[in-house]
Amino acid sequence: MSASRAERLQEQVTERGLDALLVTELVNLRWLTGFTGSNGAAIVGPGRRIFLTDFRYLTQAADEVGDAWEHRIIPDLLAAAAEEFASAAGLRLGFDDLHVTVAQHRRLAEKLEDRVELVGAGGVIEGLRAVKDPEEIDRIRAAAELADDAFREVVLEGGIVGRTERDVALDLEVAMRRRGAEGVSFPPIIAAGAHGALPHASPRDVPIPADTLVVVDWGAQLDGYASDCTRTVATGELDPQDAEVYALVLRAQETALAAIQAGPTGREIDAIARTIIDDAGHAEHFGHGLGHGVGLAVHEGPRLSKLGETALAAGNVVTVEPGVYLPGRIGVRIEDLVAVTADGADVLNGLPKALTRVA
Repeated sequence: MSASRAERLQEQVTERGLDALLVTELVNLRWLTGFTGSNGAAIVGPGRRIFLTDFRYLTQAADEVGDAWEHRIIPDLLAAAAEEFASAAGLRLGFDDLHVTVAQHRRLAEKLEDRVELVGAGGVIEGLRAVKDPEEIDRIRAAAELADDAFREVVLEGGIVGRTERDVALDLEVAMRRRGAEGVSFPPIIAAGAHGALPHASPRDVPIPADTLVVVDWGAQLDGYASDCTRTVATGELDPQDAEVYALVLRAQETALAAIQAGPTGREIDAIARTIIDDAGHAEHFGHGLGHGVGLAVHEGPRLSKLGETALAAGNVVTVEPGVYLPGRIGVRIEDLVAVTADGADVLNGLPKALTRVA
């Protein structure tokens, strides 16, 4: 797995006119090498597949990072990276300027002196990560299925009326961990009634009332990969206007979902859902993008939003999550996690989207 990814990265390094790339961001390093520790780096270039870490990870690196990589155990990773180019001159070394700090860049530049040119190359690996291989999609699907099961247990079967938002959020996290999750993709959002009008509401120590809508947004981290799903449920009888908002968001979500396939840009897919919501008079109530990529990180490329200029490609895994948020009243968001295929989308989570009433 890692050798193939290193070869794909090498192609990008060559296309950018670089002699090598220094990888220090840990999520990118995990994607590239399989290493899950907290301190490591890699150098990729013609004839170079070098993995660097410190003594704490001697055994772990041997287990996780394959033989295609030359292993070096050394306390100062930046010094070791610079030492690799000690006798070089006139080379162009790419670095991840999206993540390397100013202090790290200054220190690396001082060690390289004027012999090697440092070239910003942020986003190279993120672009490769955006297109998942079948194994990655299977891992994301497994995380989504685990999260679905936790939702069924805690919300659909356990009931939420009278319980605090915070208690429900904690129970969701525990249910996912008991099923084997390494953790949550993000702190679960449980937001009842008017609190649901905050797209990123934090759960409160406030009981969930009957006869309202509750936004539940949660995800599991499993085998390194994240899931992300949102369902909005009813805790009893609803005001007909609130039910209409739910029906509107569901129509926008399902229409946009039906348009997912390789080819359209993220902006074009976003516009499909946004037009439906705008035409219903709620343009000012849908302020976030339609979706985002999910993988080793819960938010990554590509973007489904007004700024999403990248065309979707087979292998992308994205969320489709329109919402309508009425301040002081209710919020509705419905989100599926889907793998893009050549001619459609493979939905990775399996919970129903018809308005569900819970006790």
